[in-house]
Amino acid sequence: MTAVPLPDDFSDQAPGPVPSAGALPIRCPACRCEHVYEPPSLPCPCGQQLRVPLLRGGVPVQVRFRSWEDSWLSMRCPHCGRSDQWPQPEFTCNCGATVRLPVDRAPRLPASGPIGRAVADTPRPAAGPPLPQAPLSPGRHRLLRPPFRPQPVHSSQDAVLAAARYLQWLGFEDLELTDGQDREAVTLLGSRMVAQVDTWSEPGDVKAVECLWMQTLHSEEMAAAMFTLAGYSHQAVVRGEQLLVALFAVDAAGVPQPANGAAEALVETGWTS
Repeated sequence: MTAVPLPDDFSDQAPGPVPSAGALPIRCPACRCEHVYEPPSLPCPCGQQLRVPLLRGGVPVQVRFRSWEDSWLSMRCPHCGRSDQWPQPEFTCNCGATVRLPVDRAPRLPASGPIGRAVADTPRPAAGPPLPQAPLSPGRHRLLRPPFRPQPVHSSQDAVLAAARYLQWLGFEDLELTDGQDREAVTLLGSRMVAQVDTWSEPGDVKAVECLWMQTLHSEEMAAAMFTLAGYSHQAVVRGEQLLVALFAVDAAGVPQPANGAAEALVETGWTS
């Protein structure tokens, strides 16, 4: 089955093997363990060794449901102009999670072939309407938002206000306040987001994360986020990553700090995966 073509290529890669300087530090979104990942070298039929370019500063995600389409992407060799299917860059962490790395999908200028003939001889498509531009990368999308303006947290009401303002800053505007289902908590409910603000004096636990996640089961387009003043247990962080629940710890300055990969993805892309 053919993957959806992307406006990507290998143009930023030099001919031949890529040096180890291309390795990137990666943090597993499930257990937060740090790794150093270097994309494997893949042979093109023209004989060139190529690597899929990784997005520097991108957020890795945990693969939970694998499909053939999601495991491959379409890339163009800058040396011969051939488009082919290449495996998505990913690795398996020691904790057992499969981690997929974000790919740099920014359009690039065509590279000149090493002998100047292969690229020149490649058939070019007939002139037509301009192709749609590639979507903004997560980092560029984040830059479009104005800076978040926090307010100090002195009470539980301040924490609720900080969480609500932060979610509105992320683009979730239609939020309503309701009482939480467990402990000292408040729920913020919108058309695309359900969030719990936990003002309990103990760290958030697995039960609270699972109860929040269950509120998203009625809709595939509903994201979940939790905000606490006391942080989270390690088990809660891992469970939140498995269930794609974004976990934030609100500091005294009123700034929600991401506590897992799902939260980092929500900040970068507006979604938890």
